[in-house]
Amino acid sequence: MSTPHPAEPPSTELDETELRLLAFERAWADRVGNREAAIRAEFGVSSARYYQMLYTLIDSPIAVRHDPLLVRRLQRLRDSRRRARARPFTSNTQDVND
Repeated sequence: MSTPHPAEPPSTELDETELRLLAFERAWADRVGNREAAIRAEFGVSSARYYQMLYTLIDSPIAVRHDPLLVRRLQRLRDSRRRARARPFTSNTQDVND
C-alpha cells in the first residue's frame, strides 16, 4: 500500500502566467484598441477565459501583495460591472396611450 503524497503547500509567489496577466492589465490601463484580439494573441485564450483567470487572480492575497494599486483597481472595476449587471432594467419611456 502506498502512502498518499502530501498536498503541496500553497505558493507564495505568482507564476509566470499570473505575472503576465497583471503586466497586460497594467499596460492596457490607458490604451484603446481591440483588446479581445490582443488577449487572444498574448494568451491564446478567449476573452471569457482570460477574465475568468484574471478575476480568480485578483482575489488572491498574493496578487494584492504583488501590486496592490493595480489589483484593487481591477477589483473595483469588476465589482462595479457586477453591480451594473445586477441592476434591473428600467425604461424611461412612457406609454403613448397615457
